[in-house]
Amino acid sequence: MAKLLNEDATKQIKEVLQGMVNKVTMIVFTKKGKCNTCKETKQLLQEVKPLNDKINVLEKDLEDDLDEAKKYNVTLAPTIIILDKDDKYQGLKFTGIPAGHEINSFLSAILTMSGKNIEIDDKTIEKIKNIDKAVDIKVFITLSCPHCPGAVATSHALAYLNDNVEATMIEAQTFMDLAREYKVSGVPKIVINDKYEIVGNQPIDAYLKEIEKL
Repeated sequence: MAKLLNEDATKQIKEVLQGMVNKVTMIVFTKKGKCNTCKETKQLLQEVKPLNDKINVLEKDLEDDLDEAKKYNVTLAPTIIILDKDDKYQGLKFTGIPAGHEINSFLSAILTMSGKNIEIDDKTIEKIKNIDKAVDIKVFITLSCPHCPGAVATSHALAYLNDNVEATMIEAQTFMDLAREYKVSGVPKIVINDKYEIVGNQPIDAYLKEIEKL
């Protein structure tokens, strides 16, 4: 298979990843048989891995490694989760390949999980840390959407800062049935606890406003 990342993209990504602080481990869950973008997702991780020696990649099978999948609440393939230096899962998840524009939120997640500071003011961080209920955020995206990475990064910041929050990027074209179920007609579409919705790359306060309704 031809490389997914050309020479220029590889060079740019390597430069971005120089901002990593600590090691991260990425676990990619795929499955045998028909699995749209599973092969490409594994290839993307294998192309990114050599660009920084702080990156570790593990490959798991959704069915063979069922207990591992359940541990991280993974039900669809391909799915990528990212663990911090202590192998702790903090709710940052990609379901579908984070390619196209979404490579930006993918790199952002790697940097965040490596310990790089998130640029959010202290007052907002305090609000996030005070979330005391289980929050599930789904962010439906398409790879051609330039506004989607920002929405994914915002949801991931919420998850990183509070263990009660899990945030998942969902690539709508790979998971069309799920996108139809959630009536995705425009992206990014953010669904919070399957109850409240936001459309567009909104500021973090818009997420907090919806979370407060729970």
